[in-house]
Amino acid sequence: MLMQVLVTGGAGFIGSHMVDRLVEEGAEVVVVDNLSRGCHDNINKKAKFYNLDISHPSFLDWIKDLRFDCVFHLAAQTNVMNSIMDPYKDAAVNILGSINVLKGCVLAGVRKIIYSSSAAVYGNPCTLPIKEDHPLNANSGYGISKKASEVYFEFFNQNYGIDYTILRYANVYGPRQCSTGEGGVIGVFLRQMLDGVPPVIFGDGLQTRDFIYVEDVCEANLAAVNNGSCSVFNISSGISTSIKDLFDIIAGLCRFSLPPEYKEARPGDIHHSVLDNSKAREHLNWKASTTLLEGLQRTLTYIQEQEISV
Repeated sequence: MLMQVLVTGGAGFIGSHMVDRLVEEGAEVVVVDNLSRGCHDNINKKAKFYNLDISHPSFLDWIKDLRFDCVFHLAAQTNVMNSIMDPYKDAAVNILGSINVLKGCVLAGVRKIIYSSSAAVYGNPCTLPIKEDHPLNANSGYGISKKASEVYFEFFNQNYGIDYTILRYANVYGPRQCSTGEGGVIGVFLRQMLDGVPPVIFGDGLQTRDFIYVEDVCEANLAAVNNGSCSVFNISSGISTSIKDLFDIIAGLCRFSLPPEYKEARPGDIHHSVLDNSKAREHLNWKASTTLLEGLQRTLTYIQEQEISV
């Protein structure tokens, strides 16, 4: 059983759910987040919180006298367009920040680190569904920085003996997801429809994505604590859904009758993506258990309840 764990980015969307799940398991959870995108209100009250930047030297000064059984590294710059416009900042957070976390794990005697990577490392797929041995042809700064960080995990294992598991997420969605900018198409669509605003679809709407509910992602992280040593796994539903179909499903849930607005596709956008998750099912004994309709309904209910409580 986990005793003391660190979650980087634990005030963010996925990270805060991970903290909640670890607290449920009885772990002593420490959260590090600089709150650049995360929200303090997301943090479980039973977790210890430190406002720190993982890419700053002060992070190493802080962690060197601590001991953790496991680290879940979720802190990242995740905006694809920002990574294209400012690749330096993207690399500073995602590459240099990850190196700092790995160095900290060496200092803190960490047994294992679980890294949240992304399907963005694959770029435009050559074959579908995408398996873990697919070429890594990232076509955005974000995908490149995630790809580079994965290599550093291998490097630190080889040179310092730190065990790791890399989880490449499909499109994660659920409660607490940002509903502005590129916070995830589902969060954006839900917020806009509830506000009576026609959502924008970039491209023809026939592009497809693989949507995975956030709680299923948390279960994959837990499954990786004692499994998947020095391995990479796709974490996905394995189901392809077009953006147009997604719009129709959400419109039905929200009782929204206006058509979407169509705009030109954005640079760096991939037309089709669906991940093969058979390796995770076999070696992590994990599989997604939440259907898209179930997950969308839970997310919608969360947003509506938040509005009532304000």
